[in-house]
Parts: sequence; C-alpha cells; structure tokens
Amino acid sequence: MTRPALRLILLGFFLISASSAPVKKTQDVNIYSFYINSTVTSRYATTIITSRVANRLNESQEIFFEVKIPKNAFISKFRMTIDGKSYDGVVKEKADAQQQYSQAVSQGQSAGLIKSVGRTLEEFKTSVNVAALSKVTFELTYEELLTRRLGKYELLINAQPMQTVADFKIDVHIHEKPGISFLEVTGGLSTNDLANAIKTTRADSDAWVTFYPTREQQTKCKDCDKNGLKGDLLISYDVERQNPNGEMKVSNGYFVHNFAPLDLQSIPKNVVFIIDRSGSMHGKKIKQTRLALLKILSDLSEDDHFGLITFDSQVDLWKRELLKATKANLDDAKSFVKKITDRGSTDINAAVLEGVNMFKRQPQAGSASILILLTDGDPTSGETNTERIMSNVRKAIGSKFPLYCLGFGYDVNFDFLTKMSLENNGVARRIYEDSDADLQLQGFYDEVAVPLLTDIQLNYIGVSNLTQNNFALYFNGSEIVVSGQITDNNVESISTEVIAISKGSKVTYQNTVTTKDVIDVPSEHEDFVERLWAYLTVKQLLDKHVLLEGPEKEAVKNEALKLSLKYQFVTSLTSMVVTKPQEGDVEVADKPKEGKESHRPPVSRYPSFTPRTGYASRLRVPASRPRVRGSRPSVRGSRLRVPDFYGRSGYYAFDTPNRAPTHVTRTLVAPTQSAVLAVRNNRFLLPADGQTKPLCFDVPIPHKLKLLQDSALGFSMNGKSRGSKTGFQQIIIHYKTNHHLTINTSSINYNDGQNNVQYLWGQEPSQHEQEGIILILRDNEMDVTIGSIRVVIVLHKKRKDVFLWPAVWQQPKNVTLSGILGKDKISYEEIQGSTLKIMDNDVKASWDEMTDYRFPSAPVVRCWLVPFQAVMNGEISDFTVTQM
Repeated sequence: MTRPALRLILLGFFLISASSAPVKKTQDVNIYSFYINSTVTSRYATTIITSRVANRLNESQEIFFEVKIPKNAFISKFRMTIDGKSYDGVVKEKADAQQQYSQAVSQGQSAGLIKSVGRTLEEFKTSVNVAALSKVTFELTYEELLTRRLGKYELLINAQPMQTVADFKIDVHIHEKPGISFLEVTGGLSTNDLANAIKTTRADSDAWVTFYPTREQQTKCKDCDKNGLKGDLLISYDVERQNPNGEMKVSNGYFVHNFAPLDLQSIPKNVVFIIDRSGSMHGKKIKQTRLALLKILSDLSEDDHFGLITFDSQVDLWKRELLKATKANLDDAKSFVKKITDRGSTDINAAVLEGVNMFKRQPQAGSASILILLTDGDPTSGETNTERIMSNVRKAIGSKFPLYCLGFGYDVNFDFLTKMSLENNGVARRIYEDSDADLQLQGFYDEVAVPLLTDIQLNYIGVSNLTQNNFALYFNGSEIVVSGQITDNNVESISTEVIAISKGSKVTYQNTVTTKDVIDVPSEHEDFVERLWAYLTVKQLLDKHVLLEGPEKEAVKNEALKLSLKYQFVTSLTSMVVTKPQEGDVEVADKPKEGKESHRPPVSRYPSFTPRTGYASRLRVPASRPRVRGSRPSVRGSRLRVPDFYGRSGYYAFDTPNRAPTHVTRTLVAPTQSAVLAVRNNRFLLPADGQTKPLCFDVPIPHKLKLLQDSALGFSMNGKSRGSKTGFQQIIIHYKTNHHLTINTSSINYNDGQNNVQYLWGQEPSQHEQEGIILILRDNEMDVTIGSIRVVIVLHKKRKDVFLWPAVWQQPKNVTLSGILGKDKISYEEIQGSTLKIMDNDVKASWDEMTDYRFPSAPVVRCWLVPFQAVMNGEISDFTVTQM
C-alpha cells in the first residue's frame, strides 16, 4: 500500500517576503513543540530550530521538515531523532558527498535539499518516514555574522508552521558587552492580538525578545488564518560606542575587533551613476529607476560632485564633467532623469570606462569617488567578452576607487557583476523586480551616501591569520570587523592601531586590551570568537577564490575547504550528507548559488538513474515495520528537551539581603546595603516604559503573597514563601470555581472539580489541555496558559536547596491586573544622580546587581532598586493573603 505523504511547512525563518505553496491541513500529523533559540553574542548569531512532530496514523507516513535560513548563514548541524536514536548530517567535501550520493541514487529519486528562495533566504527541506504512532525530532543549527547597515543590525524571523502549535516559542538573547543603545521589534507578527505575545527585556549588556503566542493568538495576526501563524518579526538593535578605538574581544586564543568610530565629518564624494537604458529595462524597471534617481539626487550634499551616464549600444552623458550638487545643477539633472527611456542593446564596457574617465578628467582632492552601475542584462553590444571587460575596467580603475554593481532582476549575469565588483573594492547587489525596487535602489545608495574614512589600515601586534584588515572606505552607519588568532597565549595584552584618512587629514586610533578579560557569555557559546573568525575567514577566502587563477586559486580553495570541514560549515565547497534511518537512504545538501532558483523536480515513485547537478538526492525505502496502536508513547508523553532559553518578560524574583525601605512624605528612599537584617527578601523586577534600565523592589519574607489576579476572568495565583529562605515553596493557581493547580517542589497537582492529575518533577515531559487551560511540563518548568494569561513556574535546585520562582510571560491587553506581578510596565524619569521621578514622586534609588532566577541559568542583571511603595502604590499588607 502506498504510504500517505504530507508536506508540512514548519517554519519560514528570516523572511522578507514569503510565498509558499498552500499546505493541506491535517490532524494526522501534529507539531506538538516548536522552538527557535537564537543567541547573538557580539553580532555573531547562532540559531537552533527544534521541531517535534508526531505521526497520529496507524500506518507510517512521510513527514517533511522545511525551514528558511539567511543566504549569508552557514548550516553547521542537522539532526533527526527517532525512537531515541539520532541521525546526524555530516559535512564533507563535495566530491566525497557526491560519491556517497551516487551509490544510492540509482535506487531512489532526486530532490533539492537546499534551494534559494526570495531575496535573502535559502530553504532547507528534508523528510523522513515515521512509523505509526511515532514521533520525530528535527534540529537545525546555523551561524552568521550580522552586518551593520544604516546604523543597526537586524534579525528577521518569519513563522508559518501552517498549524497551531501548543508549545510554540521563539527566544532571542542578544549579548553586547558595550551595551545596547536601542532595541525595536516590528513586523506582521507584532500587530493585532499577537502584539501581546511579544516581550522585550533589556538590562545593561543584554536584551531578550520572546514570542510565545497561545493557540488562539496563532490564528489572529494580520496574515494568519485558521491554519496558524504566517508573518514575521523584525528585531533591530545597535550598540553603545563610547570608545572611538572600537571594541575588542579576546577568547580562547582568538580576538575580534569591531571598529565604527563616531563624530567624524563626512568626506565630500564624487559619485557617477551609470544607468542601463537598454530595451530590457522597458516598463516598470525604467520607471522605478527614474523614481530612485530623483530621490537620490535630492539627498546629495552641497559638497558632493556628481555625474550621470545612460547607455544602451550608445553611451550618453548628462554633462561631460562632474558638477557640484547645487540646486540649479540638481534641478537640471532631474529633468534629464525624467526623460530617460529604454532602447537598444547593452554596452557595459564603454559605459563603465566613460565613468572612470569622468573621474580622471576632473580629480577632486580630499574627496571619495564612487562608481555605481545599474544593469539588468548581459553585455550584448561593443565588447561582449566578460573577461576582457573585467580586465579593461580593472586596469582603468587601478584600485583608486570602488565600483558597485547593481543587478536588476534574474536575467542579469550576476556572477560577472560580482567578480567585477570584487576586483574593484566594491560589492554587487541584486535588485529584485518587486513593487519596492526603487526603495531597494535608494536603500543601497543610503549605505554608501556618507563616507567618513578612506584608506583604512588596521594593524595588530602578536597576532596571525588575520581576516581582511585594509579597506578603501568606511561609511556612516556601517562597521569594520577584523578577527585573528593570538600567536602567544601567554601574552597579557594586544595593541591595535587604526590608520586612515579623514576629511582633509590623517587620523590614528590606538588601543591596548588585556587578554585576561573574561567574556560573560553562556558556556555553550564560549567559542564564539573562534567560530566568528572561521566564518569571516571562509567568507573572504571564497571571495578571493572567485578572483584568483592557477596555483593561488587552488591554495585559497584548499584553505577554505579545510576550515569548512573543521567547523562543519555547509559552504560552496562542501555538502552535508544526511543519512536517513532507512538503510541506503541518503540526501546531499549543497549551498545554492546566489540568484539560482534550484527548483525541485516532481517527486517520482520510480527509480531515477541520472542525477541532476545542483540537486540533492533522496533514496526512499520502506519504513520500519508498522507498530500496533499503543506500542508507542502518545504525544502527551513525548520528550520535550528545552535549551537554556533567555527572554521571558514580566516580573522576576531575586534573592537579596533584607533592605528596609523608608517612606517619607515626598521623597521615597531606596533600601540601602547597610540595612541588612536576619530576614531576607524576595526581589521582583519591573520593566520600565521607554527606559533601558528596569526597576526592582523587595518584598520581605515569610509572606503568603497575592502574585496575580484577574477578577473578571476568575483567575488568581498565590505564592507561599519559604521561611527565611529565598523563593517559594508552593504556588497555587485558581481558575473559575472548579480548576485548581497546586505546585510545590516535589509535585504538581491539577484538579478540575472531578478528576485529579498528578505530575512529578523530573518525569517524562507532558502536555495537558482542558477547557481553555494548557499545561506543559518541561525539564524544571511548568508552563500554564489560561485565556490570555501565560505564566511559567521554574524549579531551581541549588545544591540541596530547592525552590520555585514565578514569571509572567503574557498578560491581556488593556486590562488592569492586581497582585505583585500585576503591573506590566511602569514609567519613570531620571532626574539627577540616583533620584527618579515615579508617579510624580521623587524616589531615591540605588543601582544594584542581582541574580535573575526567572531563568534556569540564573543570569545576573542590574536594576534601579526602589521602595515597594514607590511602584506598587500600596503597602505590602495590601498584597498578602491568609489562605492560599
């Protein structure tokens, strides 16, 4: 019997514009858990996507795993786990992977494991045959270095699981040692009812963004439907830049230097726009080009000089010389632009050489020259041999200024443009044929609109294997990143020197950093500097490989291949071999080329004897024997292994020595270190509206506290603290009149008025749903969702000390809740020194450090410590209960 196949699109990741084939919804396959955990440390992002899926049929079926990742990222791990056994993808040299593929392909069929989709994404897709009533866990890891553009870094996350998921979590933790200057979350998933599922928290050098939508919310975003989420989150941030010498980090024998100086005067620029007006630019392309040029001309500075060249088989100049960007000249240029029409063929060679000649005829001392070419096709007129064109352009420019090539659409020879740009210190960028093509053109120009430094050289003492350390230009809003290895592990410091040309003068930046500084990052990411170095080195070696010939080309290829294999990166030189549980079933994942839409051939049930280049191969054989119903654990008994995620927002409890608050008529004074008593406090943290520094306050113990209450919903959560010790020994949740959840340090009991269900900490994780209540038991976490309220109770074990901590992840919008955790946020203003204005009161605060037990890893955060009354607008007695 033919096994039913079901295609499930589980997630689109980092998607600018998603377009996916409709997927038939079914109850036969259940995505019961989906996590994305992205950790960004000093701009280096490591992202893990974990999906757990159950086959609910009495027969085996094929289950697909499909995600989208950034084109600039390298996949570094893939694992499937079935019946407790893991199957790991292995990165090999392409030739070795192809050999393994060829041994199996004659018995199977071809399909693309990775293909390009959209502007910035690659799609990873695989599948596995899952036995009746069984489960499979997919886990994909990829890594990338975030690039600073226009003053910010961006993470774009698209989610479209195409079914509602009970345990759905996206966690992003950003750690930047200099501090985070701003953080913003936008996108389609931040609108309507889903906005309340997003929480952001900032504390000094860290920021957390979480997205925990309930099942009900997953159908209510702007583009969502009854099948679940469909939309994106855009996370933008930048870092504090107080040190003009840049930021240096050292770890495990490697260093990384981030250089982005501020307060520099812009250098006047000479810019020549070379615009393709050939027949293929007809219609929307030429119209959008005109719109973009008109906007760009309006943004030129008066100190700039500019020129315009249009070309088809003939090259025409607006003016033979560069002109200053005066109002009169700009008005004349705009009239010229409005008359640009499409015609003829494409003479790229003559057009670019004419742009170079404009600079040579009229050199501008103390300025930065930039050539920008926009074309949508191959050279079809004049010199059409691309190798000779590149040689001509390279000789003419002579490394004096960069050439940026913008390829409009997919018909353009993008490989040719890429190589020509790299040979001349520029970059190539594809402009996509969408309604916003004019905005894409403007956006690229904005990135190079304000040059601040030229001829930048970064020098280091005591290091080796440097990534690129000389750059032609540094633009406002960008960043220069250099990494390398430390040659002597006993050296105590590294000296850096940056030499560059600023506006009219030479500038030097010097700095010395100690190698003994400890970088405060989670242990699982302590090698991030080494992996960052490897990522950047491989990227730059692959660029060099495009340019070189002969023995040099082979040497660069070998070095890039060696690093790709060592760090298990899927690059253009390597493939990932994915071996399925079924004997002989093999897939090979190849990183697709920019702009190549590697469309997957239709699935066939017949053998395919001729492999197609560029496609991965999949050999399917019969699954393991069907199991009898009940022979496998149910979904509710499935294992839910959770990484150490950061990012839940709400109120957090901390343990600190007791500090007795003092209340005065107008000025409230924070507790001080000197007021240490025998009794301890539980400390709670409160996010602040519009402020990066949160507030915190102490509650003396022992107390039975009203933690959270919504009278209209019939919900209440109370907590009993532990004598003179930190934390809670018991937390009880009541819902309506018949639902009661009692959580203590050994067990969890749920009673619905008729039946009683008991869980034990440490048992196999479970899930329970009933009458709008969702309970998810994970390792040391009880996740409770009731309506639009979502809380998590974390079990902490410190040696022999065991205690509970409550955290609120989600609260209803525009509803006032009561209790210690009832305030969502609070506003304050820093007046002077350590005085804050809170609700029209002057409050004396102290800047303190504490442990955040809201997370299993218990990170350290800092906050403004203020009196309880200053933020809660009441006495502690108002928040206590006599009965739990």
